[in-house]
Amino acid sequence: MSTDTIDPELVTALKRLRLGRIAATLPERLVLAEKQSMSHQDLLLLLLTDEIARREASATDNRVREAGLDPQMRIELWDKTAKVTYDKRLLGVLTGLGFLEEHRHVVILGSVGVGKTFLASALGHIACAHGYSVRFVRADAMLRRLRQSRLDNSRDAEMVALTTVDLLILDDFALEAMSKEESRDVYQLFLERTGRGSMIVSSNRDTAEWLAMFDDVMLAQSAVDRFKNAAFDFVIEGESYRPRLKPKLDEQVSNPQPARRKPLLNPRSRRRR
Repeated sequence: MSTDTIDPELVTALKRLRLGRIAATLPERLVLAEKQSMSHQDLLLLLLTDEIARREASATDNRVREAGLDPQMRIELWDKTAKVTYDKRLLGVLTGLGFLEEHRHVVILGSVGVGKTFLASALGHIACAHGYSVRFVRADAMLRRLRQSRLDNSRDAEMVALTTVDLLILDDFALEAMSKEESRDVYQLFLERTGRGSMIVSSNRDTAEWLAMFDDVMLAQSAVDRFKNAAFDFVIEGESYRPRLKPKLDEQVSNPQPARRKPLLNPRSRRRR
């Protein structure tokens, strides 16, 4: 059975109710209902369950896109053969998102390339799938954006965005020393999020080493103390995970396709000559 066999008026009605995607799967669902002798009520429940699943998946995709998460850094894509060690029990607890409900933080520590960003992002994906708002940002990019926001008087709005999202993922924190203004920004961020919202912070440096990255010792002690005493410590040790993320040849390469033009996302954005 195809969509051509569905009454056009039914398709129109579904679209007016914003249920148009049901029409795409309705033929196969009708066949299934006939084979299984489903009642009208069971068929209706099946169709609505399909639509709920589609909408939830679409909402999750939107949250992932707005969060700025890498779509390839999901927990199901983590290479379990990687030669790294970490507390698997703690990871299991974190994937349950209890820390989000309790407004706790997570600090992911480890040397360069062991998979800190991957697992931080993976937790972000799980949070998106469960309806939480997430924002992923590199620490240097965040500080640069806050610095620039002072020039156009948008700092308050930027700080509100950083402090009100359910989960803020701050990647590669404390790579280099911060200026006086940057130290104050981080102090305010840590202060306002502790007890109100969760953070995942990845870093190559232990939290004790963060103090030296601040310009102001008092601000540093207050900010770091608040954060670390509300955070789970997740330590990753071992070989670099990055080689596992390198592009690999697959079956498609054996049948190379002609090069494609870059897609034009918005034709109207092309300048008129």
